[in-house]
Amino acid sequence: MRVVGQLLAVAAVAFIGGQGAAAVAGNPWLTLVIGAVTAVLGVVVYRWVVAKTEQRPVTELAGPGAGLALGRGTVIGVALFGAVIANIALLGNYEVRGWGTASGAAGLLGFMAAAAVTEELLFRGILFRVVEKLTGTWIALVLTGALFGLSHLFNPHATLWGVLAIGIEAGGLLTAAYIATRKLWLPIGVHFGWNFAAAGIFGTEVSGNGTPQGLLDAVTSGPTLVTGGSFGPEASLCSVLFCVLATGAFLWLAHRRGRLVPRRRAERVADVTTLSR
Repeated sequence: MRVVGQLLAVAAVAFIGGQGAAAVAGNPWLTLVIGAVTAVLGVVVYRWVVAKTEQRPVTELAGPGAGLALGRGTVIGVALFGAVIANIALLGNYEVRGWGTASGAAGLLGFMAAAAVTEELLFRGILFRVVEKLTGTWIALVLTGALFGLSHLFNPHATLWGVLAIGIEAGGLLTAAYIATRKLWLPIGVHFGWNFAAAGIFGTEVSGNGTPQGLLDAVTSGPTLVTGGSFGPEASLCSVLFCVLATGAFLWLAHRRGRLVPRRRAERVADVTTLSR
């Protein structure tokens, strides 16, 4: 019930924010404001509900170093997606037709900030953290990565391959970023940087959502395995490759720092928790 309460609290913020963004669709400046408010409110609600239900300091959202971690994550996310687009362009499957709009990019800035924050709080902050205590790092990474991919199944242009790609690349990458730091700020930054680069900078589709135009007016064309088709470049083999490599780097860092939780240790933690109740 504790976990359910946490999920419901953060999901409520995401739902209200989504409804607010839908209500002002077409007005990028209001979308920017609503997105920013949703992101901040998500962090506030998460801190409150976790502290209240678990009776502990919410170290995964500790304030010191938050700005630096968010900035570093954003740079990583933008760089990764930039590498994907560069490879698609080198293959002749990405074309820039001209400029989009700065206002459109501003609206996407708020929208992507809200999505990155609320999704990371739900999937890494609550689900992965809880499952890891019961199963250890590796099983929790696979299970929550698969669930993250499945959560995109009902997007307008979703495909089974696109969902699988999201589960592998994003589910793995973002979870690994959390494991390496045991903070949510870095995966939030990576998530935001990737999504904003996709739509706000390079003008491509994000997870089949019918994303509005950003800074560039661009199109992709050619084989679906290269471009991702109507789902967007996230369903490209290039995305899977680059994100798997980045996931491996984060997991290597987590291993070096001793932050991987083995199954036997997870079982002991669960047993102690049960006995203490």
